[in-house]
Amino acid sequence: MLVSACPAPGQTEVRITDFGVRPDSRLNVVGAVQRALEACRNLERPVLVFPRGRYDFWPQGCIERDYFESNTTQDNPKRLAILIENFRGLTVEGSGSTFVFHDRMQPFTVDHSTQVTLRNCSLDWDIPLTAEATVEEATEGYLDLRIDDRQFPYVIESGKLVFVGEGWKSAWGDAMEFDGKTLRVVPQTGDAGCLGSRWRDYRAEELDKGRVRLQHRFGRRPAVGNVLVLRHSVRDHAGLFIVNSKDIWVENVDLFHCAGLGLLAQYSENVSLRRFRAVPSPRRKVLSGHDDGVHVSNCRGLVRIEDCRFHGLMDDPINVHGTSVRIIERRAPDRLVCKFMHPQSTGMIWGRAGDRIGFIDRDSMRTVAQGVCARFEARDRDTFEVILEAPAPGEIRVGDALENLTWAPAVEIRGCHFASNRARGILVSTPGRVVIENNRFESSGSAILISGDANQWYESGAVTDVTIRRNVFESPCLTSMYQFSEGIISIDPEIPRLDPEHPFHRNIRIEDNTFHPFDYPVLYAKSVRGLIFSNNRMIRSHEFAPFHARKATLTFEACRDVRIDDNLFEGEVLGRNIALKATGPGELKLGPGQGWMP
Repeated sequence: MLVSACPAPGQTEVRITDFGVRPDSRLNVVGAVQRALEACRNLERPVLVFPRGRYDFWPQGCIERDYFESNTTQDNPKRLAILIENFRGLTVEGSGSTFVFHDRMQPFTVDHSTQVTLRNCSLDWDIPLTAEATVEEATEGYLDLRIDDRQFPYVIESGKLVFVGEGWKSAWGDAMEFDGKTLRVVPQTGDAGCLGSRWRDYRAEELDKGRVRLQHRFGRRPAVGNVLVLRHSVRDHAGLFIVNSKDIWVENVDLFHCAGLGLLAQYSENVSLRRFRAVPSPRRKVLSGHDDGVHVSNCRGLVRIEDCRFHGLMDDPINVHGTSVRIIERRAPDRLVCKFMHPQSTGMIWGRAGDRIGFIDRDSMRTVAQGVCARFEARDRDTFEVILEAPAPGEIRVGDALENLTWAPAVEIRGCHFASNRARGILVSTPGRVVIENNRFESSGSAILISGDANQWYESGAVTDVTIRRNVFESPCLTSMYQFSEGIISIDPEIPRLDPEHPFHRNIRIEDNTFHPFDYPVLYAKSVRGLIFSNNRMIRSHEFAPFHARKATLTFEACRDVRIDDNLFEGEVLGRNIALKATGPGELKLGPGQGWMP
């Protein structure tokens, strides 16, 4: 369904066809789009209209710019197919068009702009930067794969399968197995590897055009008819990158492919997505994006995600977090030298004058105090100095961490469908108010993960107000193991030394949801103060065999003030039990007559 393509009163229409572009010509439109955007620059509320059709973007003529993008391989410069910079009040109207990209480039970049809307288009690659194949035969000594070599051209080099494209080639490096009928990740494969261990010792040969034999005694055989997603490239760009911007709308957009994060919003305020779909194109079976569908890093204001769909992604559909940094030197009481610890999150302007800073004890993950940033000074891509308005707390030492509390959004996720993807459904770590409601989850791993750490991924954000209500968690949830997959809902911050007196997260309400568990763990919660699990229905599914190591329906570790009441079991739900670890019995308030067993 198209959003209205007609300009609203007061808007000025600019048509891309007035700049020498013909839809469906397959000619490079990069230069024409740049000229059209310049024509829009001085107009009042311009609408750049692409009449319905196909538009091709080639690297020739792309603006090249260095961007340090969160959770992205920092390969620079990045080629920018469409750069929207220093605009106010711009709408890009796709009219149902398909934008097709060639070689490695970043489709949309919105930088230092406000009130920008992108709507009614789809984004895809002529030659995708990931591949898929169908299993034709699987024996003890080899696999035969059918590969559409028009979509996914390949060669065999030194006995290895190498995919080739427009200006690039990339050796196959990883695989995920999807059921050929249900189009779901095959249960209990996940990050254990669908081919087992040591599979990279394989040797490839071409049997005939589009048929490749992989010779190896694989630790596990995928089923004939199933689809393998063959990952082979790095995440060096986002599909849509929003940075240093405010009041951005993305509406009725299909992201069929990109080789990195689907939509990345970074240091921006008020980002809204409605009917954004990161899904396979009609040309493909399960392959959509190479990584996350929506990634929100160090934003503020309100992030609203409504009526969206995610399927066939190779990482989490939605991930919202901040960035913790490690203190590596105390140069003065008010001057700290810090380092970005994850190689895919470096080079950012981490703080600005006036930002609130949290001082984190890395062992307990407790925020011991807050301060205010007076100045940020970059040293190099990895290190910088934070000059504070007042001295840092004396107990903060080298090795502890900082987080930026100003750049932490409120989040609303409503009416979305999380079909089968690699890894989990929603990851959220932000102190802003979070509402997750009326969604449907078929996640391969945990449906919802609330984490936070300053020791591994350095994705910060202890939650303070989370509501999870009126969602449906279908039986495919938690059919495979990934990191932090401890329950259908997993609250699992990385805390080296748990302190039950000072829980990390607080105020989480899980109410009025329907779960269809086939296995024991529905909820795992670590280090939470103030957790309510009430009015939920648990309806046993027999679609899959139980396998999880956890044998409790609800597990609470180092938690305080937990309330469980008015939940309903239907069928022979496994366990019906509650496990407490480093959580005193007096911290659990259990309503009567709910069918819980010891």
